[in-house]
Amino acid sequence: MNNIGKIKCERNASDLVKAAVSGWLGTALEFMDFQLYSLGAALVFREIFFPEQSAIMALILAMGTYGAGYIARIVGAFIFGRMGDAIGRKKVLFITITMMGICTTLIGVLPTYAQVGILAPLMLVLLRIVQGLGAGAEISGAGTMLAEYAPIGKRGTISSLVAMGTNCGTLSATAIWAITFFLLDKQQLIAWGWRVPFLVSAIVMIFAIWLRMNLKESPVFDGVNDVNIQPIKHISLVEMIKSKSFWLATGLRFGQAGNSGLIQTFLAGYLVQALLFEKGTPTDALMISSIVGFITIPFLGWLSDKIGRRIPYIILTVSSIILAYPMLSIVVDKSHSVSTIMLCLIIIHNIAVLGLFALENITMAEMFGARNRFTQMAISKEAGGLIAVGFGPLLAGIFCNIVNDWWPIVVMIIVYSCIGLISAIFMPEVKDRDLSDLNDAAL
Repeated sequence: MNNIGKIKCERNASDLVKAAVSGWLGTALEFMDFQLYSLGAALVFREIFFPEQSAIMALILAMGTYGAGYIARIVGAFIFGRMGDAIGRKKVLFITITMMGICTTLIGVLPTYAQVGILAPLMLVLLRIVQGLGAGAEISGAGTMLAEYAPIGKRGTISSLVAMGTNCGTLSATAIWAITFFLLDKQQLIAWGWRVPFLVSAIVMIFAIWLRMNLKESPVFDGVNDVNIQPIKHISLVEMIKSKSFWLATGLRFGQAGNSGLIQTFLAGYLVQALLFEKGTPTDALMISSIVGFITIPFLGWLSDKIGRRIPYIILTVSSIILAYPMLSIVVDKSHSVSTIMLCLIIIHNIAVLGLFALENITMAEMFGARNRFTQMAISKEAGGLIAVGFGPLLAGIFCNIVNDWWPIVVMIIVYSCIGLISAIFMPEVKDRDLSDLNDAAL
C-alpha cells in the first residue's frame, strides 16, 4: 500500500466528518480573529487605541500591532509544529484553538486609551502575541489533519473545507462589523460597540473546543508511528533551510498571504482613511466576496483533484498579475459607481486571495513527508506570512504615504503573485501523493 506498510488505524465516515468540521471551525475562528482585528484596526482602532496620531500614522501603528501577532506566529509554528509531529495532531490542535479563542475574546474587554493611556495598546499587543503563538500552528495543523484523513482522489475537495473556514470566518467577522456599523452611531461604536464582535467570537470557540475533545487522531500519524519503532527524528532548521520542498511551499504561501494582507487588511483601511470612502464600502464588498467564495473555493478544490495542483496555481497567479492594475485603478476611483468598485474588489479578492487559498493547504501538506509534515508546513506558512502579511500592510502604508498615491499597492500585489507563480512552475505535481511517505516531494 505504501513504503512503510499498511496503516492499521482506519477511520470511518463519522470520524472524517468530525475532522472536517473541526478543521473548518478552527480555521473559521482564526480568520474571524484575522478579519475582526484587521477591520477594527482599519476602521475604529485609531480613536480607541491611537487617538493622538494622524490618520495615516494611526493606520501604520495599528498595522504594526497586527504585525506583532505574526512575529509570534512563526515561534508558535516551530514550537507547536514539533509537538504535533511528536505527540500527535489532536492534542496540539486542542491547545491552539484554546489559546486563540480566549485571546480574541479578551480583546473585547480591554480598556481604551482614554481609560488607561499607553497601557491599552500595550495590552492589545500582548494579546496579539499570545494569540499569534496559537494561530501559528492552527491552520497548518487543521490542514495536515484533514489531508491525512481525506481519501485519495478527494483530498482537494475535502481539504478545501479548511479554506472554507477562512471564508466563513471572514464573512462572519465582516458581517458582524457591517451590522454593528448599521445599528450604532459613531459615538456608540467608539463607546462600547467595537467590543461586541470580539465577544461574540466566544461562541465559536466553545463549540470548536468541544468538538476537538471528541476527535480521533490522524490515521496517517497513528499508522506511521505504529510501523516505525525508531524514535522521532525532528528535522533541524538547517535541514529545513536546505529543503527544496520547504522553499517552494513558502513561495506559494508568500504569494497568497501577501495578497490577502494587502486586499483584506490594508486596502480596506486605505479606502476609508486616506481616500475617505464610506466605511461600509470595503466591508460590504468583502462580505459579498466571501459569499461568492462558497462557490470559488470548493470548485478549485474539486478542479485540483481532476487536473492537479500546479495548473490551477499557475492560472490564478497569472490572472492576479494581469488584473492587479485594472481592478485597483477602478477600486480607488470615486468617479465609478459603488457597485462597480465593489465588483472589482470582489473579483481580485476571489482570484488573488480565496482562489489561491483553496489550493494552498492540500498542496503544502502533500509537499512534505509524514515524519515532519506538521512542523515544515507550519513554519513555511508562517515564514511566508510573517513577511508578506505581518509587514506587507505596514510597508504598503509607508510606501503610499511617501508617494502620496495608491500605485504601490498594485506593485506589491504583482510582486507577491510573481513569487507564487515561480514556485508553482518549479514545484512537482503532488496530487494524490502517498502521505505516509516519510520523504518530501521535492528532494
